[in-house]
Amino acid sequence: MQAIGIDIGGTKIAGGVVDELGAITGFQRVPTDATDSTAIEDAIVAMIRELAGGERVPVGVAAPGFIDAGQSTVYYTPNIPWRNEPLRERLEQRLGLPVVVDNDANAAGWAEFRFGAGRLVSDMVMLTSGTGVGGAVIAGDRLLRGGFGVAGELGHMRVVPDGILCGCGARGCIEQYGSGRALQRMANAVADAGGIGTALAAARTEAGGELTGAVIGALVQQGDPGAVAALAELGSWLGQACASLSVVLDPQLFVIGGGVADAGERLLGPVRRAFADHLPARGFHPEPEFAIAELGNEAGVVGAADLARLHEDPAYAAFAPRG
Repeated sequence: MQAIGIDIGGTKIAGGVVDELGAITGFQRVPTDATDSTAIEDAIVAMIRELAGGERVPVGVAAPGFIDAGQSTVYYTPNIPWRNEPLRERLEQRLGLPVVVDNDANAAGWAEFRFGAGRLVSDMVMLTSGTGVGGAVIAGDRLLRGGFGVAGELGHMRVVPDGILCGCGARGCIEQYGSGRALQRMANAVADAGGIGTALAAARTEAGGELTGAVIGALVQQGDPGAVAALAELGSWLGQACASLSVVLDPQLFVIGGGVADAGERLLGPVRRAFADHLPARGFHPEPEFAIAELGNEAGVVGAADLARLHEDPAYAAFAPRG
């Protein structure tokens, strides 16, 4: 069964037709104005109509923010003016197609579980480290949504009491220590300290006074000691968060995605070491593996489509191939 997945971002909407093996057979991307909710809805409808080509196909929409447990209402999105928006109902009325709505990190995590790094396990946690930190939890082959639909907001798990103020209003969230923005802050601190930060300081001057993620990433790939040290600090925070999550969820696998994950093993090394240092009662039970996400920027589209297929036929996931 073909399905359509739509991934809504702050500046663009991506959509694709996805087959049962997770392959995208048709793809579109359009820019969006995040301040105009009507224009966003119109763009979604136009994209789905073109991708569907007049066929009746299930549609999954991945949106940033809080989605209710019924995969229908957008409680809140931080970058789009949706508040208690009945998005599923509105899209179904306009399209005449079955629609489900889910959180974008949930969709990406489900895609990795079904077709990516997690396809061989039943219990998995995904952390995405980009502008912020997102997450998804798969427990017993099921996506964990919680009683109200907003489970898996892993970026707002507190790791430092009274730590750095987060955009959510709390202090000390892992988003402030394990995101791309956190990496920039850490790299700037290393550059200011001199010593191994000399190359970072020079790169910052050359870039006009700003250390971007791309600049830091390039230095990491070159093995620059300062950039690697900043990445290791970020990885240690993610490892500590994983240790806490492991005590609660006992996953077989942690998958790390997002732009920071492009560093690959240079990131996973510090994550594993910090995890080992902070896991209680270590050595008395099996421990999870760590892997980099495999599906990249297409994960949201693939996961949203697969969740739509699952909603249309609940028995689908038990019999469909994975990966």
